[in-house]
Amino acid sequence: MEVEKLVPAGAIVKFDVESWQQLISGKKQGLAAGGLRSILLVLSFGYGLVMIIRNWMYNAGMLRQHRVDVPVVVVGNLTVGGTGKTPVVEWIARYYRQLDCRVTLLSRGYQSSVGQNDEAMLLEANLVDVPHLQGRDRVALARTAIDELESELLLLDDGFQHRRLARNLDIVLIDVTRPFGYGYCLPRGMLREPISSLRRAGLVLLTRTDQIDIQQANVIEKRIKTIVPNCPVVWCRHAPLHLQNSEQERTAGELDGKRVAAFCGIGNAESFFQMLRSLNADMIATKTFPDHHNYTRTDVESLAAWSRQQPEGTWIITTQKDWVKLQCNELGNKPLWFLRIGIEVTRNQELLESSIQQAIGKADKDCPSSSFRSINPFLSFRKDAYDSANTQPV
Repeated sequence: MEVEKLVPAGAIVKFDVESWQQLISGKKQGLAAGGLRSILLVLSFGYGLVMIIRNWMYNAGMLRQHRVDVPVVVVGNLTVGGTGKTPVVEWIARYYRQLDCRVTLLSRGYQSSVGQNDEAMLLEANLVDVPHLQGRDRVALARTAIDELESELLLLDDGFQHRRLARNLDIVLIDVTRPFGYGYCLPRGMLREPISSLRRAGLVLLTRTDQIDIQQANVIEKRIKTIVPNCPVVWCRHAPLHLQNSEQERTAGELDGKRVAAFCGIGNAESFFQMLRSLNADMIATKTFPDHHNYTRTDVESLAAWSRQQPEGTWIITTQKDWVKLQCNELGNKPLWFLRIGIEVTRNQELLESSIQQAIGKADKDCPSSSFRSINPFLSFRKDAYDSANTQPV
């Protein structure tokens, strides 16, 4: 996986994400690897110090936070790479919509220089009644959402480090398969800011808790509690819903025992492949691209050739995030499917619900009943409200 990055001098270099992760995780050994880690450690201290000073300036009021007239809820990460944030944003947006709250999503729009990025395309497809504004100046976007769209709540996607816009609730996602970015800030580790920044969180959501041993997940939660003792910690998993393309839908259970070739360009590709294995799919081939990869004609031709190489009867599967950029139902004379994924809260759902209710000042009696949970574990809305909305599960 190679990503082009601009270095300060302006020269374009190739940055190999996989090699970098092998290096910072310690899997890559040797004198040269050790020397590189030492250099990255020095840079990491400098980066971490900058983030500490920046946060202190915001806390001290030296850098201004802009408040708006409606509640702001933030979903963000402490680390780079995929934590499974997009399905969580979708879950929360749906929850607020069931409260008859006019929600607008705000995001920077990473890699969206031409039109919408993949996350916006996915959320637009799944949340037809929730506007999504993208841009670097999220304070200006917030004002647009309020003044022009009459929004009653702003949901800020990937905004934990974006502190210019004041918020009512910070929800921080931690992927338990790689929770604390190998313990270091960028570039020695994957932390966007020091772990101590969790003190700003109003709620921590542990994702992919089904992909590690429960005792390991308990250790991660205990560590979080040493940093933020009173912060609610909620567990969830990313659960497969069904297979789909623009023409038809199939049950995810149909992959049981079937040969599957899968590809994706997301932050944590292995978690997607592991989900397919959990469906008892026979994974015969996988292919990965960089996160937020924009597929070119050459990429599509290469994928089609790769698909043709797979045995007859092989299922070609990708993520919805990738499919919305490809928009095709066939690759190499084989059907192309995306796996629709939802969020299932497995521990402390009541803490999640109470936190997001309190962010908008809603009393429990005004909020959706949890009785629908037994019918559809991915949502906790009233079934009559859900049916009348004529929407599909996350």
